[in-house]
Parts: sequence; C-alpha cells; structure tokens
Amino acid sequence: MFRLLKLIVIPMILAPVGDSQGLSDTAVSSPKLRVRVGDSAFMGCVVQSTEEKHVVKVDWILSKGEHAVSEYVLYYYSNLSVPTGRFQNRSRLVGDVLRNDGSLLLQNVQEADQGTYTCEIRFESESRVFKKSVELFVLPEKPKELTVHVGDSTEMGCFFQSTKKEHVTKVEWMFSSAEHATEEVVLRYDFNVPRGHSQSQGRFQNRVNLMGDISNNDGSIMFQTVKLSDQGAYTCRIYLGKLESRKTIVLRVIQKEPRRSQHLGSISTTPRPETHQPVTLDGNQLVIIVGIVCATLLLLPVLILIVKKTQWNKSSVSSTASLKSLESKEKANPEKHIYSSVSTWETTEEGPRGQPEATYMTMHPVWPSPSKAPNLALSSIRST
Repeated sequence: MFRLLKLIVIPMILAPVGDSQGLSDTAVSSPKLRVRVGDSAFMGCVVQSTEEKHVVKVDWILSKGEHAVSEYVLYYYSNLSVPTGRFQNRSRLVGDVLRNDGSLLLQNVQEADQGTYTCEIRFESESRVFKKSVELFVLPEKPKELTVHVGDSTEMGCFFQSTKKEHVTKVEWMFSSAEHATEEVVLRYDFNVPRGHSQSQGRFQNRVNLMGDISNNDGSIMFQTVKLSDQGAYTCRIYLGKLESRKTIVLRVIQKEPRRSQHLGSISTTPRPETHQPVTLDGNQLVIIVGIVCATLLLLPVLILIVKKTQWNKSSVSSTASLKSLESKEKANPEKHIYSSVSTWETTEEGPRGQPEATYMTMHPVWPSPSKAPNLALSSIRST
C-alpha cells in the first residue's frame, strides 16, 4: 500500500503546474519557440524531484510529422554528450546533468530545423522515461551582410530565444576589421552593473543605442551616422546566465554617388533612385502594336512608289529647264554661231616686182528671215 502511494505522489512532484515534465504517457502542452534563421534557440528540459536521482541517458529527437522519419539531434550516455548528423557543431547539452537538467542549445538555426524536439531523460534503476517537447518555428533570415551609405543609419538584430523565463544578464557588441588587429567594444549592457544601462564605447559613443527589448531576450542595436571607418564585422553576444548566443553581421559602407544639380551646378549626394521594373503589356496593347506593324508593312510599297515617282518628276523638270536655258543662250548670242559657219575666200595679187601683196577680206553678217534658216553672204572682196 505504501509503495502504491509513493508511485502516485512522485509524478505529481516531477510535473508541477506550468512545467511539461511527467511520464511518457502523460499528455502535456508543448512550448513554442519562433527563431530566425541564423539565430540560437535554448530548449529547456529539467526534471524536478525531491529525491536524488542519477541520470544515465538523455536523448533529443526531432520529428516533423506523423509520417516523417525522426532523427537524432544529440544523445548523452556514460558522461559523454554526442551531437549527431547535421547537428554536429551546432548543438550541445548545456544543462547540468547532475541536477537532472538535460537542456539543449541549438545554434545557427536553419530552415530544415523546424519541427518538434522531444527530450527524453532516463534515470538509473528506473524504467520510466520522462519526456518534454518543444515546437520550433523557423522564421526567414535577416541579412547577415548589410550595405549602408555614409551618414545613414541601420539596425542590427540579435535575438536569443529560450523556453526558460530567464532574463538576459549581459549583452556585448564587438567590432573587428582587417585594419584593426584587436576587437573594439561597440556597446555593453550588464544587468549586474548599477542601473543596468547599456553604454556605447570609444568612437561609437552617441552613435550606437540598444533598441531591443531585453525582457524578450532581444539585444538589437541602432547604428546612426555610419562612417567609412565603421566597415567591418560586428559580433553580438547575449548571455542568459552562463549560456551564450553569438551572431556576426558584416557591415559594408559605401559613398553616396554624387549628382550634379541642373539649376545651381552644385553636386548633391542624393543616392541614385531605384530602377523601375519593365512594364508588362496587356492584351489590348499588344493588339494595337501588332496592328500598327501590319499597317506599316502594307503601306510600305505604296510609299516607295510615291517616292520614286516624285524623284522621276523632279528629274524631268530639271531636264526641261536645262533645254530651255540652252535655247535662251543661243538666242542671246546668235553672232557666235553665224560667224563660225561662214566660209572665207582669200585672193592674192602680185605687186610691181612680182611680190605678193596683202589680201583683204570683208564679211558682212546677214540676218536670217523668220521663215528661212540663217545664211551668210560674202558681199565683196577688195584687194589693194
């Protein structure tokens, strides 16, 4: 009778209100986590008991549906924690096994990691298996590489999702680049420091502010008035007690393209506007364009004939004008043509001593009558 009472009381102690521990056949609600790609997720799995127990095995299993094949994420056995498959280097057991804590930290979450994660804890000399499930929803990734113009502002996100209701104890943002051999502190928030306020450091003072909600494990910052020297890698570290989540964002800083003003001739640093996407034509516009092309092809031969006829008319007019110009020139200078057609006669007479004397020739133009062709007559030849 005493043993039966003990078996009934112990599960009630192991599964208090608000926790999901219990026997393997106990139906409990699963907590939900929403994590972005690249961020970290903490999944708690603690068995609370008034008795001292020794954990001999811890298994974390991922299942994606009723008919999907489950896969191991991590298992603990003989004081050895072993991540498996694609979860190697991304998952580790962060709970204190001596205190019945088999909590899991999953880093650099991927889209394929979405599903239900089940923790199974087995104790020494007990056949029962204590289970706890967590539903993980993976949200789209925020860019890990940001490009910002000089003088602009940008937001850098950093989250640490956890099933534990534990507050962030510390947030650090560090900067490193090829030009700087050592890391620089950008911003530091420490809950243990009086007032617990964040404070930007060094050359980042008054330009970097903590804008995330620390109560929701959000350590995001707002970076203002970016400079060229700010280009480099920014690493965020969020601490939940001894747990750490880390994320790195690469910031690239570029100069704004100068643009010359049309009125004042000055140079403006306004960024080039975004190019618009080409407009897609609808059915009516396509019909109109096809009709215009077809009409142009049909009218093209007619246009060619009109052009050729116009050129032929211009050439005919030019020939007629040339003939008329030639006739007018002939009428204006008739003597040239008349004298060129007159034949000449020469008479030679001998002098007293038998020497030849000079010969004289006289020509008189004869104007032609309207009804006859022009002729020239030799009127007389006189010799002296």
